[in-house]
Amino acid sequence: MKQPEARDDFLRVLSRRYTGQIVVSVYTTCFEWLAIRPNALNYVSVGAMGQAASHGLGLALGRPDQQVWVFDGDGSLLMNLGCLVTLAGANPRNLTHFVFQNGSYEANQKMPLPVAAPIDFAGMARAAGIASAQTFSDSATLDQWLGQRGTSQGPAVVDLRVLPSPSAYPQHYDHIHSAAARDAFRSALRAIPIQNPA
Repeated sequence: MKQPEARDDFLRVLSRRYTGQIVVSVYTTCFEWLAIRPNALNYVSVGAMGQAASHGLGLALGRPDQQVWVFDGDGSLLMNLGCLVTLAGANPRNLTHFVFQNGSYEANQKMPLPVAAPIDFAGMARAAGIASAQTFSDSATLDQWLGQRGTSQGPAVVDLRVLPSPSAYPQHYDHIHSAAARDAFRSALRAIPIQNPA
């Protein structure tokens, strides 16, 4: 496996592949995504650590006609590993769960995770019953996979081995916790006509 690239390299690939998905993102990844790809369909009102996958699953089940991307962190996912079993059981074809793994609780003063080696989240996902589980450490391979994958082939878990982004991005906690952010997302989602999923 190649040396990991910066998280924002992966986010820029995802931005180029973005076609209107609902994006549920958390913490440091959230702030970077908001800067790289601002959009009213960015769902930022996640709250407690570990809940990104649960919120994403609810949106995927509630709007099966819309693709949902979850941008999670390794520390965040570790707080709710049971979500992988729930995701497998619900089996939403329209959800892709990206885990940005850098070995730390970056939003909490970059405290290291209590492990010395990378965690095999793709292996955990497969053991939980999710057939599509990938691991990438370079953005070009992720880009290739996204181009070949198409849509409505979930659920999928994508373990991204990343380094912290080299540049600091604005962190507006007041925005992501605001009623205005929730209202903007709600309005944008309601404006999309409900269609029968393919």
